[in-house]
Amino acid sequence: MNERARHWQYDELPGVDLLRARYVHKRFVRHTHENFVIAAIADGVEVFHHGGGDQHAGPGALALVNPDTPHTGRAGVPEGWRYGALYPSADVVAEIAAETTALRGTPGFVSPVVDDPYAVGLVHQVLRAADEGNALAADTLLRVAVTRLLRLNGGPMPRREVRTAGARIAARARGVLQERMAQPPTLERLAADLGTSPFALLRAFRDVYGMPPHAWLTNARVRRARQLLDTGTPPAEAAVAVGFTDQPHLNRHFSRIVGVPPGAYQRERKNVQDPL
Repeated sequence: MNERARHWQYDELPGVDLLRARYVHKRFVRHTHENFVIAAIADGVEVFHHGGGDQHAGPGALALVNPDTPHTGRAGVPEGWRYGALYPSADVVAEIAAETTALRGTPGFVSPVVDDPYAVGLVHQVLRAADEGNALAADTLLRVAVTRLLRLNGGPMPRREVRTAGARIAARARGVLQERMAQPPTLERLAADLGTSPFALLRAFRDVYGMPPHAWLTNARVRRARQLLDTGTPPAEAAVAVGFTDQPHLNRHFSRIVGVPPGAYQRERKNVQDPL
């Protein structure tokens, strides 16, 4: 069974990424998204590690992940899984929540899996409307889907406050890695500069961000590469700019986090035209 995926944007749905995919052997490494993930399973089963355990989403269910929440993804059955996904920004979800729900604070999803065939159908209808260029339907159905899921499974997201000394060191380490993305220090050097030991830093960073510093850095590089690709930077240049050794290095990590290779991703973006 062939794997296929399309990751794109529709101009009339600003702040929302769209995905339609079938995966069999694909394994998403531990990563995060800046946006929400609303993945509607059409058939098969997806297994994803989230919140300390494996979650299973089958036909008629949705996998729901809040922004900056570490998770993985893989097939739960031999035939893989087919799904459609919406990635609305936090601003889009907050706007909808303020208009249609009584949620206070920053809205988010409480449970990572919700069985709701009707909402699954809404997600696929949004994707179909976007494909057909039906802006009114796409915008309407998106708002209906997000409202329904927030009413079924919404709550205020907890504030992430940096309180402990370890958390403050982790936050400082994150800042250094963000600033020195293309040429990061070793764990030993980073720890020494922050006045701690390598293993103490490793534990603190994992506790706060859900992954070790090197995995966080790979995820951050892919996020930055996406921004560069969106503005038309060629994949080979984007790879070097964010600190990967070459384009194949970017291709491997990009596909394991975004779900499609960077070239295919860029061809679908609105600011990039295929060469004549």
